[in-house]
Amino acid sequence: MGFSASHICFQAGSKAILDDVTVQVQPGEMVAVLGPNGAGKSSLLKIMAGEQRFFSGQLHLNGRHYGDWSAGEIARMVGVLPQSSELVFPFSVAEVVMLGRLPHSTGRVRDREIVSQALQLLDVAHLSEALYPALSGGEKQRVQLARVLAQIWEPCPAGERFLLLDEPTSALDLSHQHQTLEVARRLSRDGAGVLAILHDLNLAAQYADRIVLLGGGRLVAEGTVDQVLVPEQIRALYDIDVTVMRHPRENRPLVVTL
Repeated sequence: MGFSASHICFQAGSKAILDDVTVQVQPGEMVAVLGPNGAGKSSLLKIMAGEQRFFSGQLHLNGRHYGDWSAGEIARMVGVLPQSSELVFPFSVAEVVMLGRLPHSTGRVRDREIVSQALQLLDVAHLSEALYPALSGGEKQRVQLARVLAQIWEPCPAGERFLLLDEPTSALDLSHQHQTLEVARRLSRDGAGVLAILHDLNLAAQYADRIVLLGGGRLVAEGTVDQVLVPEQIRALYDIDVTVMRHPRENRPLVVTL
């Protein structure tokens, strides 16, 4: 069981965006995908989310080929938070989060309970009646994550749940960056698999179980935080001098630029 993308190749015109990339996430783990701009991170996530079909390679979800599942089944197992979500209709925040319950038939009472819990978890319950287009960028990001969490809130009879996050902390202040990744990690501890594209190496070191490092559309490294976040590898990929030390309070690496 799990969610895997195997030997993925993807081109835009004559340019190779992804070249023989294999990534998998298992239930109960949080995987961070790192790499410089143009590494192919977002393209990989779009392929795994079913948004990009013109690629070669294989996707498998919970022991079956991705295409063998119906769209409804996938929606109940896989939640996707894109980099940005455009929504110009004057929906309230609660209505936006309720959209996450569309794949389900659990009834309005239970759906409202889930929406309320998701709003509280992402610290946006006080905005439930506010109009979504009037929110700040960070508030919109948290509301959209609440919507995605509402979509995969409960275990699914069809198979394990997975959460795909494309730069979920990009519009957030420091406090909400940690809150968002803590929520994602908590979901993984509850049995879901989480794959998150991140830019901050130290956030990845703090929250991820494994790290996948992409560079130039290829898989550069994959492994535990300690295996991947080493100075030589970071220096070669990002073209910057760093040192990696142990965090003063936590047993994890801390990347410091020189």
